[in-house]
Amino acid sequence: MAKVYDRIDETLARFLAAQHVFFVASAPLDGAGHVNLSPKGLDSFRLLDARTVAYLDLTGSGIETVAHLRENGRIVILFCAFEGTPKILRLQGRGEVVEPGDARFEPLAARFPPLEGIRSVIVVSLERISDSCGYGIPLYRYEGDRTQLLEWARRKGSAGLVQYQAENNRASIDGIPGLRAARTRDST
Repeated sequence: MAKVYDRIDETLARFLAAQHVFFVASAPLDGAGHVNLSPKGLDSFRLLDARTVAYLDLTGSGIETVAHLRENGRIVILFCAFEGTPKILRLQGRGEVVEPGDARFEPLAARFPPLEGIRSVIVVSLERISDSCGYGIPLYRYEGDRTQLLEWARRKGSAGLVQYQAENNRASIDGIPGLRAARTRDST
């Protein structure tokens, strides 16, 4: 049932494009630190090539994934079919945080819709691509995207988001440095 792939082929690319939600997991090097698992949606995932993917990192209350990637680069992205044929697809690799102001940010961000509150683009070089059956995953029907996060970011405005990130995205819950821009703004 399970299979390991050397690249994302057309069949896997179609599966990825059809999913409305994915999950991102990361962990600090310290075994006593907190493992993080975050759901993502809002048309925020892109296939860059057969072994590289990216997703938009939108402003939120935590900065765990960014901090973990800055510390050790390890990440797994999981997709599971909630509709149609059952399937779980894991994309394991090394992640990189590309923030506004980095030379690669604008070209990467241009691949996504202009969503409110973008704080970085996470780029993942895939080391292992594998699937499993997903037979135990329940069926759910997609009804649409929630709008609350984008509305919250819109209400905050640019200055409000900068302030929020400076207050909430400087470091992970374990104290690992997070958003570089938030740390820079805080020290000025």
